[in-house]
Amino acid sequence: MPVGRRSLVSAVHLTAPSIDPEEVAYFERLAHRWWDVEGPFWPLHKLNIFRVDYIREHLAAVLGRDAAAERPFEGVKILDIGCGGGILSESMARLGADVTGIEITDKNVKVAQMHAQWSGLDVAYRLASVDELVREGATFDAVLNMEVVEHVEHLPDFLADCRQLVRPGGVMFIASINRTLAAWLIAILGAEYLLRWLPRGTHHYRKLAPPAQVKRLLGGDFQLLDETGVRVNPLNRKFSFTRWQGVNYMLLLQRSAS
Repeated sequence: MPVGRRSLVSAVHLTAPSIDPEEVAYFERLAHRWWDVEGPFWPLHKLNIFRVDYIREHLAAVLGRDAAAERPFEGVKILDIGCGGGILSESMARLGADVTGIEITDKNVKVAQMHAQWSGLDVAYRLASVDELVREGATFDAVLNMEVVEHVEHLPDFLADCRQLVRPGGVMFIASINRTLAAWLIAILGAEYLLRWLPRGTHHYRKLAPPAQVKRLLGGDFQLLDETGVRVNPLNRKFSFTRWQGVNYMLLLQRSAS
């Protein structure tokens, strides 16, 4: 199947300090399972429905769009960092956004490209790191940093690059796992070793970042618009909001327009 103009993989040598080679190898091994809703990424498929509703509501409010519209983000430039197989990128494209998805795993990019073509969606997938986009001077109306923070090395460098990719007045969504004993018990021991909802080794406690640290590293020109905890019911596997951010959390921050 021919590859569309916006689906070409850029030939880059990914050596950014925030990239962990072990994480790259791990997700390379799982790349072919991204769109198997009963496979190892089923929690991400469930979570995606939940987080898309959150992004849709809050981004529409920031932009003055009608969240109930079929394509509320027509013409909005969105960057999906760590897009994986394209689950979130495709959801945003269906809402009308001009989506760029970046990955540091070549197999994931190829999986995402192929699925977008099958789905008839125009998404620009690139094998690239955030620092490469910074060097290009790229900026976006919204940057989606979902389930990525907990996988990077050198978090300060990573977030310093991410913040530059948000245009003045634009927003960043961040979803991650807190660094608490409860998070270790539930998200790592429980989800990976006891319930086996995720493959073992998906998360490493030392890489988990508290929301306060993330907000501090983004700097004072980012204003917090919303924050929430996220929980999952182990019986029905449904996600819901909670005030408690002790395990999973989501943040919405807006960059100063000046």
